Amino acid sequence: MHKKKKTSVRRIITGRIVSLLPIVVLQGLIIFCIARWLAPFATLFYSVLSVLSALFVLFLISKREEGAYKMLWLLVMFVAPLPGALMYLLYGNKRTGRVLEQRLNTIHDTIPIALNGDEDTQKQIAGEDKRIAQTFAYVKNITGFPVLRNDTARYYPVGELLFEQMLSALKEAKRYVFIEYFIVQEGVMWEAMVNVMEQKVQEGVDVRVLYDDIGSIGTFSTRNRASLLKKGIKCEKFNPLIVLSGALNNRDHRKIMVVDGIVAFSGGINLADEYINEVHPYGHWKDIGFQITGDAIRSYAYMFIEFWNASSANKITKELVGDDYDKTRISANMDFDGYVLPYYDSPNRVEAASNNLFIDLLGQSVNYIWFYTPYLLLGDGLRDAFVRAAQRGVDVRIVMPGIPDKKVVYHMSRSYYRELLEAGVRIYEYTPGFVHAKACLMDDHVGSIGTVNLDYRSLYLHYECNALFYKASLLKDLKKDFETSMEAGRERTLQEEKRGFVHRVVNDVLRIFAPLI
Repeated sequence: MHKKKKTSVRRIITGRIVSLLPIVVLQGLIIFCIARWLAPFATLFYSVLSVLSALFVLFLISKREEGAYKMLWLLVMFVAPLPGALMYLLYGNKRTGRVLEQRLNTIHDTIPIALNGDEDTQKQIAGEDKRIAQTFAYVKNITGFPVLRNDTARYYPVGELLFEQMLSALKEAKRYVFIEYFIVQEGVMWEAMVNVMEQKVQEGVDVRVLYDDIGSIGTFSTRNRASLLKKGIKCEKFNPLIVLSGALNNRDHRKIMVVDGIVAFSGGINLADEYINEVHPYGHWKDIGFQITGDAIRSYAYMFIEFWNASSANKITKELVGDDYDKTRISANMDFDGYVLPYYDSPNRVEAASNNLFIDLLGQSVNYIWFYTPYLLLGDGLRDAFVRAAQRGVDVRIVMPGIPDKKVVYHMSRSYYRELLEAGVRIYEYTPGFVHAKACLMDDHVGSIGTVNLDYRSLYLHYECNALFYKASLLKDLKKDFETSMEAGRERTLQEEKRGFVHRVVNDVLRIFAPLI
């Protein structure tokens, strides 16, 4: 089974590479012809290039972006001015994703779901904790998503438990199913879901699957998509791979499933067997997620419909979702379990919502703040926030993988250990296997769970989704899970990080390129 899956992955990737070869060759020929044409004007060309490079550097310095990210691009342009500037304009500049963002923006007025929130909700939080209310207000203002009363939210400490509930909800679907994931891969998990989805289509349920084209580049092919369409399951890919597309880096890293407007699921797991420990490429796969009911479902349905309608000619209309989303559904029958703000990050916003949220929570933490993340590639602002919180006596902890899935990224992550440990941050590595969970918990009453890793790609380049909770009971379960994972792991020491001069030098060199990973 495992060998067959590897063969399939190789075949899909090979097919993609072969299909792109003519484009790459054509680009090479164009560059060669331009170079030959410019050869007689080399002196003039390089003089103009020097002036343009200086202006470009001034432009980059003046931009409001993460300092380490700008420094790397400045280094690239110093070494290779023309290729560096072209690479930045194509892949490093937020303006390059404008076409994709404009396509999403044109959908907003046609989405058959209103993002209404209870106006008193924000005031209720402010009455309990004005500082936390300001945090919620910031995220709301940046993302446009409302603060809501939480109905029920159940926490799942491993992917296999979350998957059981997802499959159960699929079987109960009556009207529609929305599924949006970064990675979709054939296997036990996907086959079980497809079998249920196919049955639901036969019962008249509208089933739609949206996957990221690059995220699933080695796991989900045109043939897989055609197979779903043949079964009556609508399927689209988000932001198709185009070599010179400026939005190439802007991937849909979100994980969302919504059923009938009754229940929604999110968290770290993708739709592949390692996420539910059917296979063990990196030991035990530690992932988390949650199931939510109530008004918060509207936010997740909105996220899906926006991306689906921007990717497909077969739009989702009000006839499908009905009138349930026109107003908040607070009633005497609705449970009250704290507050929640589901939102998504966009790489085209000036403000990096999740990055700034984590900085804010670190800044206001009093007793403790703990994080789950598979990768640790921090910008200057977030790194300094970790250091400052620990230096003033807050119990700051980070739970990382014990067995890495990407060794280069793991070594880059390790390059941050020494500075953080010196400040008093405690770092645990989950020795049973790989941690893919993404969460934050502060002082028992505030926490977030979603798809956001503590790396540049998640914080600045990807579309991500996250849920910010306040005084919700699932935070107690999250805390217990943190404690269990730390007990199962090994705490890193400063003494360990001081050993191996060559090892540290290699890690520090790799760290320079962290913003590109």
